[in-house]
Amino acid sequence: MHHTLLAQQGGVVRSSLLVEHGLSRHRIAREIAAGTLVRVRKGWVAAPRADPMLVTAARLGLTLSCITQANRLGLWVRDNSTTHFAVPRPGAKVMPTSAVVHYHAPLTPRPRFALADSIENTLKLVAHCQPFEDAVATWDSALNTRLVDRATLQRLPLSAAARRVLAATDPFADSGLESYVRLRLRWLRISIVPQAWVVGHRVDFLLGDRLVMQIDGAHHTGEQRTQDIAHDAELRVRGFTVIRVSYTQVMDSWPEAQARIMHAIAQGLHLRATLL
Repeated sequence: MHHTLLAQQGGVVRSSLLVEHGLSRHRIAREIAAGTLVRVRKGWVAAPRADPMLVTAARLGLTLSCITQANRLGLWVRDNSTTHFAVPRPGAKVMPTSAVVHYHAPLTPRPRFALADSIENTLKLVAHCQPFEDAVATWDSALNTRLVDRATLQRLPLSAAARRVLAATDPFADSGLESYVRLRLRWLRISIVPQAWVVGHRVDFLLGDRLVMQIDGAHHTGEQRTQDIAHDAELRVRGFTVIRVSYTQVMDSWPEAQARIMHAIAQGLHLRATLL
């Protein structure tokens, strides 16, 4: 039974919770001695193969949150090289020197011994911690994967920073790269439709009537790439202009990509052809 409880808790649990579920402290001590349980710190035990991040959170008395928890949930995060924690309660005194620790009050009640934050609290910290574009990309990802919905977020007492991020989100963004491109093109005074259905397939962006912008992420290889090339050819036959940009162009050399788009628009390539 306690193995099931451990699995439900990510492999790390308060020893008092095991006792509440019928495992005696003597039995817990025996399992620690046998190596089937590991003592993390006073009051905490873990399975030998427990999630290392949860083990660290338990050892420090902190809660995984912000971009670290967003990454654990499978959301878009630009850089997760530094671990981010929230302080779950007053009195957590073990502060890591190589991590970011957030002291913001939670949006939703945080259980006293929570090792991983709720999605709402995670997004709040992302909005306060990360650059605007990065935060919007993470929030877009949470909405797109339906880990949270816009109506729920709107009802929460969000800060001004979080409301600004929410106002810029699009739950239909298919990838973090699309979030960046959408934000960077919104100043253009033309119609921009993300995830538009054009000639039998979805395209990342349709600018105006005839300018298609496609973003090549890591999955654009093999059969996917072959299909993309075929669709590009069909679009061009039908009078569309196709511009493709890569991850590196979006994240590291955007001015060049933007210049290409602006030149296309200046030539009227986004406009429907007029019959003479």
